[in-house]
This record gives sequence, C-alpha cells and structure tokens, in this order.
Amino acid sequence: MSLTKSELAKYMDHTLLKADATADEIDRVAAEARELSTASVCVNGYWVPRVAAALEGTDVMTCAVIGFPLGAMSTAAKAAETADVVAAGAREVDMVINIGELKAGNDDAVRADIAAVAEAAHAGGAHLKVIIECCLLTEEEKVRASRLTVEGGADYVKTSTGFSTGGATVEDVRLMREAVGPDFGVKAAGGIRTLADAEAMIEAGADRLGVSASIAILGELDV
Repeated sequence: MSLTKSELAKYMDHTLLKADATADEIDRVAAEARELSTASVCVNGYWVPRVAAALEGTDVMTCAVIGFPLGAMSTAAKAAETADVVAAGAREVDMVINIGELKAGNDDAVRADIAAVAEAAHAGGAHLKVIIECCLLTEEEKVRASRLTVEGGADYVKTSTGFSTGGATVEDVRLMREAVGPDFGVKAAGGIRTLADAEAMIEAGADRLGVSASIAILGELDV
C-alpha cells in the first residue's frame, strides 16, 4: 500500500473520548485535525459545539458518539441525543447498538434502534456509523449485526468503542466487509497505533479509521 500522508489522513477520525478530557485537550485535538486535515474529530457530545467552532471553514467534520460506550439506553434517548449533537454541529454520529438484544436474537429491536438514530442523523444531514462491539460477539453475531446495520439505514458499520475488552482486528474488518458488500462504509477503531496497523485495516476493507494516534501514524510517513 502506498497512500500519501494526506490520503491516509482522510481515512482518520481523530479521536478523543476519554472521560477526563479537558477543554484544552479538546482544543489541541481539533487543532491537530485542522493541521493534518483528517476526515473528522470524534468526541463526546458535550464537546461538539466547541469542536464544530474550531473546525469552521475546514473540510474536517465534527463527529459525536451516541449511547456511548454501552449502547444499553432507550432508543428514544439515543435519537434525542443524536438530534441534539447534530443541531450543535455534528456531521457524523457513531452509535452503539443494543448488544444484549442482538445476543438474544431480537433482531427487530436492534434494527429499530439503528433506524431511529439513522432517521435523526439524516434529518440533520449527518451520517451514521453503527458500533457493534465485535469483541463481545460471535462470528455469526458480527455478521448479523453488520447486516442489521445496513437494513437499519445507517452509512457505516464500526468494529469497536475502544472501551470494552478489545479493539479492531483485521479478521473482523474483513468479515464485516464481506457481510455488508463493497459499497457500504466500514470503520475500524480501537488499538490502531501504527502505520502497519492502519494499512492492514484498510487492506482488509476499512474505509474509515478511528484513531487517537493519528500524529504518530502519519509521522511514520515522514521517515
């Protein structure tokens, strides 16, 4: 793989989701994303207005997480949270599915949860990525969750929150890509720390990467 630095940056959602992130840290991440020209900055909803203001005039999008990191709140709460962050300037939202309902085989509930958030996101002109938390799922559940994401009207399926027992793997990305087909978005997130990691995920089928190590990864291309 021979992506340029600017090409690789456009795969990246430059991410800061830790609970103790301060305003100064959020400002730093937004400034880094402006300089690198990443795809987006991904933050918790509270910080969306601040990030959106910092990114104004650039093509770097503001992304917010929804129902994060457990996904076990009501569908109405997820949809309301989505409408709130989109109104505040988010152009992408990354939601967590109801993992328990997926594992119980309640596909209609999972699909409806995704569809409600997709409707709220799309109403405000935002894209929806759906986090299925692969580390908690069997192979069959990963495939089913990926297909329900498509059926629910989302735009991407995403591997992980980065806050559970594991992050993205090449095998999971490949499986998700096979499940959703060639034209649907796939995002790998969690544990992507090197250029080799990033390239492996892209080669497996990811067209977006959730990374906090964007500077280090892109810096490897300067060597």
